[in-house]
Order: sequence, then structure tokens, then C-alpha cells
Amino acid sequence: MRSTDGGAEWMAIHIFYAADSRPVLTECLRPLVRDLRERDLLERFFFINYWLEGQHVRFRVKPRVPELADEVRRTVEEAITAYLKRRPALYDYDSEFLLEMYEDMFRLEYSEEERVERYGSDGPMPLRENNSFAHLPYEPEYAKYGGPRGIELAEWHFEHSSDLVLGIVDQANTHLRTVLLGIASQLMMVMGTAFLPDRAELRSFYRGYHEFWQHAFKITDLASVDRYEENFGRMSERLSQRFFDIEAAVRGDDSARLSSFARAWADHCQELRARVVDLSEKGDLLFPAWDPERLRHSRTADEFQAVTDPDKALRILLSPYMHMTNNRLGATIVDEAYLAYLLERVSADRENAVEPAP
Repeated sequence: MRSTDGGAEWMAIHIFYAADSRPVLTECLRPLVRDLRERDLLERFFFINYWLEGQHVRFRVKPRVPELADEVRRTVEEAITAYLKRRPALYDYDSEFLLEMYEDMFRLEYSEEERVERYGSDGPMPLRENNSFAHLPYEPEYAKYGGPRGIELAEWHFEHSSDLVLGIVDQANTHLRTVLLGIASQLMMVMGTAFLPDRAELRSFYRGYHEFWQHAFKITDLASVDRYEENFGRMSERLSQRFFDIEAAVRGDDSARLSSFARAWADHCQELRARVVDLSEKGDLLFPAWDPERLRHSRTADEFQAVTDPDKALRILLSPYMHMTNNRLGATIVDEAYLAYLLERVSADRENAVEPAP
């Protein structure tokens, strides 16, 4: 646990659950957060889905003041314990298959030095007990999100993102792939358009986003591209209209036809963009001196430098912000690569398009 602003320390509780995480979100975390807020115990929270040492939900919670830490911890532990007793994951991990996959994922995200530090030079990654939880260190990714002030901004944004997703998952049939992809594509369009209103820049961003996931995880072949194109041909008209609606909403047109969650997300992303620009102009966003525009960064760095160009700061942060919202929603890396491909294609068509009449 650590505090990034001198207040109460963050708690990081990892809930190991070898099943779909949606019930954990809707039946455990959402009512738990509501209870903590109603009792005025909560300063901030967020969650992510993760894989290290077994499939789990990482629930981060910050008490309103240090004196409330024990009560918050007790409330959280009681809620999680009751949930796991009431609705345990019924199947355990396929340890042989998962360990091989997790080893590949570890090499993509961590250095060899970090592996040795965690597990020794020869030891395999352990798998935590299913239907269990553990208090583990909260390790803010300063290199990825712009140093201490960037982490404070990210934590504020992550709470909004987590609230949004908890509401969506509770109300929408996100277990259906078509519903999940439809919602994820709208959230990606909104955030991308808010951060990069220039159509050519946005197209370039989506292309890079697709290529990163494609090459990093080797998930796209020629057959996949053919299917992508076939799908794009069927939905290009709808996607283009959706882009026009989103652009209008981001510009402040109240008549733009957006769902309630997309409009709320557009408002938040506009405020987030303004905060990124402000921190950048003040020299408060610090990134590693080496190639900071990669989607993946080392968690530590010997040297940081201020990024004072707001456009550069927005491009750096857009990728991890977008990825983590997709993560919370339950979209996979394959889903993200696919959606980025479609969004790049429709943004290319939009560059010379004329906005349709209302």
C-alpha cells in the first residue's frame, strides 16, 4: 500500500476467481462501493482485470482518511468473503495451459530482471488458490502515466472509468459478444475523438493501436484481415454515422444522438483531456527518457523528462487510458485489435467525408 498524495494509503485486494468476472463486479464490488460511499468511508477506488498468478480482479480502494483504514479493510474483507462463499467459481484453473500462456504474457509486459526478482531464476509462476483474495502491494506505474502527478490524474480517471463500467455491466448484456463489442467501440470512438479531434491524427492512432496488439500477441493473419474487411463492409455506414454523432457531441452539440453512457463518457473525456493539457503545460507530466510513446513501459526508470507538448502527452496517455477501460469492460486483446482495425478504416473514410444533414 502507498499513498500518492500524502493522504490515506491505497489498499490493493486481488480477488482470484477462475470464472467470468462480471458477477464479481455486479454482485460484490458495485454494492460494496455503494456501501462505502454511503457511509462516507471512501476517497477513491478503481478495479482492473488481470492474469498474474491466476485470473483475478484487482480492487484498489483508498479510505477517505487514514483513521478509517481499519473499518474500510474490515468492510471490504467481509463483503468479498461473503460473495466467494455465496457464489464461488465452480471450475479451477487449467494450470498447465494457463502457465504456458501466462509465461508468454509475462515476457511481453515484464523484464527478465523483474521475473528473477519475483520468482527466482528457474522457478515457475505460482498460481494462487481459486476463490481466494489477498492484500498485495499497490504499485503505481509512474513511467506509463506520467510520474506522481500523472498517477493522481490516472487514479481520478480510473474511478470514473470503473463507475462507468460497473453501471454498464450491471445493465447491459455484455456477456453477448455483439453487445460487448458495440459498447467498447463507442467508448473507444468517444475517447479517441475527444483526445485527437483531427481525423488524420486519429486514424494514425488507431492504426498504431491495431498494429501494436497484432504484432505483440501475433493474433492476426490474412484470414483474419479478410474477415475484418467483410465485417467492415457490413457495418461501415453505421460506424460512420456513429462517428459523426460522437464528433458532434464532443463539440458540444446537445442534439447529437448518443446513448446516455456515451454522452457521460464524452463529458468525462473532455475534462480528462483538459487536465492532461494543463499538467503537460505546467511540466508536471514526466515520462521515461526513452521512447515514451510505446504502449508498454518499464515500471521503473532512472531518468524521467517532462513532456510539455500537450499533443504529445495526449497521444502518450490515450493508449493506456483506452486499454484499461476496455480491460474493465472485459474486452480481450483480440477484441481491441479487431475494433482498432475497424475504427481505423472508418476514420480513413471520414477524412474526406461530408457530415450528413440532420
